[in-house]
Amino acid sequence: MDKYLEMVRIRFLMMLAYRTNYYSGILIYSINIGAYFFLWSAIYGDKADIQGLSVLQMSTYVAVAWMARAFYFNNIDREIALEIKEGKVAVELLRPYHYLGMKTMQAFGEGVFRLLFFSLPGMIVIAFIFPLEFPGGASTWIFFALSLVFSFIINTQINLLTGIMTFFLFNNDGLIRAKRVAVDLFSGLLLPISFYPGWAQNVMQYFPFQAISYVPNMIFTEAYKGNELLKALLYQGIWAVLLLIPIQLLWMLAKKQMVIQGG
Repeated sequence: MDKYLEMVRIRFLMMLAYRTNYYSGILIYSINIGAYFFLWSAIYGDKADIQGLSVLQMSTYVAVAWMARAFYFNNIDREIALEIKEGKVAVELLRPYHYLGMKTMQAFGEGVFRLLFFSLPGMIVIAFIFPLEFPGGASTWIFFALSLVFSFIINTQINLLTGIMTFFLFNNDGLIRAKRVAVDLFSGLLLPISFYPGWAQNVMQYFPFQAISYVPNMIFTEAYKGNELLKALLYQGIWAVLLLIPIQLLWMLAKKQMVIQGG
């Protein structure tokens, strides 16, 4: 376990060397959030709420969605794809750790850095600019933190699956771009899932995307309470376990594929 924790520390220190980029990113995210805030304010107009969300909840939803994204977002799918193309993955497989576990820990180190130096300072800045409603109960913060961890796990698992596909596609840049669009669109980052047509909501519940952004955001805005909140966390937990199955199956096939190429 020590070597995986060391991976977290090393990636954190690497990100720390370029922390100025993330301070400027706070400004960019603030402008982005501001654009969404004025857009939704115009859409709401004189309406008290839309689909159960007030304009104050919606502005909070938007701010939290983008700042939370900084934590769970990572590029390990591109890193895996590049290492496969360059042949570095063969060397990595000889090292005394599990390759996918190592990439996950690196992503976690990056996520922790983004949380401390981007998300938290960003939320403080945003709170001074736009009207936000923060939950008052400690339990909501705890459930939100737990949900955010699940978001990281599920998003990272999807990235691992996308990266592993490079073994079979050799060049999966298009798949990586398509995956990113799908995650942003169907996770609830750009539009809350409750705003989609009923048939679309029914279809999307069979995919893990809304467990990435929509669930933690709804918990933070306290739109989910009681049994609904527990069901949402269970939904995330189930997907975090289910996604392990295709990852392990693809990984076993991928290692055999690499051996065939080498032969």
